[in-house]
Amino acid sequence: MPIEILMPALSPTMEEGTLAKWLVKEGDTVSSGDLLAEIETDKATMEFEAVDEGTVGKLLVAEGTEGVKVNTPIAVILADGESADDLGDTKAKAPKKEADPKTAPAGASSATEPQKGYGRGDDGQASAPKVEASENKGERVFASPLARRIAKDKGLDLNQVKGSGPKGRIVKADVETAEPGKAAAPAAEAPKATEGQKPAMPAGLGADAVARMYQGREYQEVKLDGMRKTIAARLTEAKQTIPHFYLRRDIRLDALMAFRGQLNKQLEARGVKLSVNDFIIKACALALQQVPDANAVWAGDRILKLKPSDVAVAVAIEGGLFTPVLRDAEQKSLSTLSAQMKDLAARARDRKLAPDEYQGGSFAVSNLGMFGIDNFDAVINPPHGAILAVGAGVKKPVVNDAGEIEVATVMSVTLSVDHRVIDGALGAQLLEAIKANLENPMGMLA
Repeated sequence: MPIEILMPALSPTMEEGTLAKWLVKEGDTVSSGDLLAEIETDKATMEFEAVDEGTVGKLLVAEGTEGVKVNTPIAVILADGESADDLGDTKAKAPKKEADPKTAPAGASSATEPQKGYGRGDDGQASAPKVEASENKGERVFASPLARRIAKDKGLDLNQVKGSGPKGRIVKADVETAEPGKAAAPAAEAPKATEGQKPAMPAGLGADAVARMYQGREYQEVKLDGMRKTIAARLTEAKQTIPHFYLRRDIRLDALMAFRGQLNKQLEARGVKLSVNDFIIKACALALQQVPDANAVWAGDRILKLKPSDVAVAVAIEGGLFTPVLRDAEQKSLSTLSAQMKDLAARARDRKLAPDEYQGGSFAVSNLGMFGIDNFDAVINPPHGAILAVGAGVKKPVVNDAGEIEVATVMSVTLSVDHRVIDGALGAQLLEAIKANLENPMGMLA
């Protein structure tokens, strides 16, 4: 029977997207890995790949359609021997019109699991979204619809077939060569989120009520795009479900500023210029190694303790923000971190990051010091265990070790901590390690 191609979830936060462009037309032959369409997600424009082979029987959603919900059928693939007659009463399934904000209920649903396909970012880096899971005995089985159909015809148990596709997905070739009764090694069970974790969002004031408050006043109504909706939903969820607590320290920057100046003179010939933020990222990465119990994330019914220091950094872009992740930051030199951060920030502003470049990490840095902000409290980006809010370095009178007053450059930082993951004393140890690294910058090169 024909295979429905569903709107994929190309990022964990994607609930709907825009079918920006079809890269195939009806009647085209496609194979696994062929590009089918360009899809605008809540974060970027992605290319969507086929995971089955066959002929494009029908395109169900028109090019340029906005608000296509995840798992909505967008096309139909015909297998060998099938024709347009096999499509039956298949009709284009346009997405439902978005509810009028005046009547739409408040709140955001969780991102839907994707079913088919693989995404590729504008920069060409592949990113495989999650695929459908079998409900058989609670085990996860990743298989294409064509592979499932062939397995059913052959009487195969997909739990006994080892997949050779991306992320272990079972594809046509696997079931064609599989023999009934031969079992593959079971995959490790993924952590399951506990049910009922998300409380319903409070309704608050409706659009009508707010509009009445400003009746007679001039204003412009701005439609929410996918990124703004995602930011609103995730940060509301974060503040409602994460028990934040906050730790603050002042950090002296004089030694760091002097050391940075020396390094930049030496690196000038190579075109490298280190920023204070590069040192902050490195200091946090090392601190997560020095206090390993704090290098952790919340995973629903358990805590995951990470070994590498994967540090996310908030990057402001037009209309929102990204948090690209610098992986294994503890192992990288300052110049490498600086170059990678510049590259990630530039592609974030162009919305050309692949999902694997802004997903993951256990810790984040948000720096508003360049805007003259002395201090602030940042919201934790789930599932991270903590985020460091960095203020500006300002001249202040301080008391030195000799008991004398002197002027120093002081930076205020605030560590927002998820109390489910990190307790107060552990958070204090982590912040002390960050402070010690920044006040002894040469030690970070040892």
